[in-house]
Amino acid sequence: MSNRLLTHLRHVDLAVPDYDKQLDFYAGVWGLTKVAEDSGISFLAAEGSPEQYVVRLRKADEKRLDLVSYGAGSSADVDALAEQLLSQGVQLISQPGKADTPGGGYGFRFFDGDGRTIEVSADVEARQHRRIEEKEAIPVRLSHVVLNSPDLNRTRQWYETHLGFRLSDTLSSPHMGEVMHFMRISNQHHSMAIAQGPHTSLHHVSFEMRGLDEYMRGSGRVMRAGVRKIWGPGRHMAGDNTFTYFLDPHGNTVEYTTELEELDEDTWHPHVYDFSQPEVTDQWGTANPMNELVAKESFNDVDRGVFVAPPV
Repeated sequence: MSNRLLTHLRHVDLAVPDYDKQLDFYAGVWGLTKVAEDSGISFLAAEGSPEQYVVRLRKADEKRLDLVSYGAGSSADVDALAEQLLSQGVQLISQPGKADTPGGGYGFRFFDGDGRTIEVSADVEARQHRRIEEKEAIPVRLSHVVLNSPDLNRTRQWYETHLGFRLSDTLSSPHMGEVMHFMRISNQHHSMAIAQGPHTSLHHVSFEMRGLDEYMRGSGRVMRAGVRKIWGPGRHMAGDNTFTYFLDPHGNTVEYTTELEELDEDTWHPHVYDFSQPEVTDQWGTANPMNELVAKESFNDVDRGVFVAPPV
C-alpha cells in the first residue's frame, strides 16, 4: 500500500443556471437535507454521513463542475500535499489555510491535469448525523464521482503521480479500447473513476444507500416522481455495486448505488473487463441495455469553466 495522504471523498460542488429547480430536486425527491443557504449557494448533506455536506449548489449563468473535494488525515498532511504538488509543478489556486465553509477546517485548492478544481481539507468539524433506518430510502453518504477526460490514461497517470490514487479495475472493449479506469484511495473499490469522453466534464455523482431494499425503494421513488431514468436498476461487475442512473434537472447524471466492493489492497490485482459483454455492465440482466444513447447522456455538456492547464 502507498503512503497516500487522501482519505476519502467529501463533496462535489455544482454550478447550475436553474438553481431553484436543482435545489428542489436534491433536497426533495433525491433525499438530501439542506443544511445552509446564503446568496444563491446551498449546502446539502446526506443524513447518514458525518460530512457537513456532500453537494454544494451555486447559482450561475453557466453549468459547470465547480470542484471535487477530498479529505486528508490531518492539517500536517494538507501542508505536506501542498508542498509536494508545488514541487511537482502543479498549479495551486490557494495556499493551505482555514476554510470558511460549514464545518470549517484547513485546506487548499489546485487544478488537476484536466483543469478541474480539486480541494483537499482536514480538521473539518463532523456533522451530527444519524443511522439510516430499515426501509428508509435516502442516501447514507456520497459514494464516488466519475469524471470524463479526453485523455483517459494521461488523467489516470496524473492522479496516481500527484494524489496517490491506485488502479482497481479497467473497462475495455475490442472495438473501443480502454474506456474507464476505477481509482481508489482506500479499500473502497473506487472513490473516483475516469471515463474516456469527447471533452472534460462531469460523468456522474453516486450516492450510497443503506442496502438493497432501500436502493430499490429509492430508485422506485425517483422513477415515480417522473425523473428521467437513464440506466438501471442493475449490478455492475467492476466494483460489484448496484446502479440506477438518473438525470438531474440540468442534465447531470446522478446514481443510487449500494454494496460497493471493499478490497484487500495488499493482494488485489486490477482486472480488465470487456464491457461489450452484457454480464460485465449488468450481472443481473435487469437493466436496459447499454448503448450509444445511454453512453452519450453521461458525456454531459462541455465544461467551459474548466481551466485549460498545461500538461503536467
